[in-house]
Amino acid sequence: MTSRTVKRYADAATPEDLFTGQWQTRTSVLDEYKAYLDDRWNEGHTNAWKPWEEIVPLGYQGSYQRVRAYLRRKRTSPRPVTARPPSPRAVAGWILRRLETLSETEHLQLKNVRANCPAIDALTRHVRAFATMLTERRGGRLPDWLDAVRQNNLPSLHTLAAGIDRDRDAVIAGLTLPWNSSVVEGHVNRIKMLKRQMFGRAGFRLLRKRDLLA
Repeated sequence: MTSRTVKRYADAATPEDLFTGQWQTRTSVLDEYKAYLDDRWNEGHTNAWKPWEEIVPLGYQGSYQRVRAYLRRKRTSPRPVTARPPSPRAVAGWILRRLETLSETEHLQLKNVRANCPAIDALTRHVRAFATMLTERRGGRLPDWLDAVRQNNLPSLHTLAAGIDRDRDAVIAGLTLPWNSSVVEGHVNRIKMLKRQMFGRAGFRLLRKRDLLA
């Protein structure tokens, strides 16, 4: 027995926690709509027909029988049957993308995550507020944004806010003025690429010559 197998048995609180075979973890066309079905179930819509009619316009292309089987499991299973939680990468993508690029089901899934996790709800608001400052050049809002961030228990954002606060005037200028250092950063990136091509073994004179000739 490997140490991973022993740890899995040791960490399991109930025998059901060990049921993680391929049939339990494989994906289904219904997965991204289960959160919506769970919400409708909690609202009292336990008949499969009506929720199935509602998710078809949202893009669901599976069968009615699959929806009925999922709701039957919720009705008969001794343990609660709910949608699989989305991965952290998926949630981060929903938060960082523009609202108009999210599909209806992604909107619903993010809404469900935010409703069940106040920290992610606050994080989403702060990230989108900063994105507005960045894309619309509204640097004057930065002091209010920093104050709002400090009011929530989000240690990672507090670290970011502290770093911004140390150079507040420069950040406000960067979020307001039309000039930026993107051209300089592009040249720095090109020089780094040339250096990597030489595996760091050549001296400055050769690097300078290659950079000028490039």
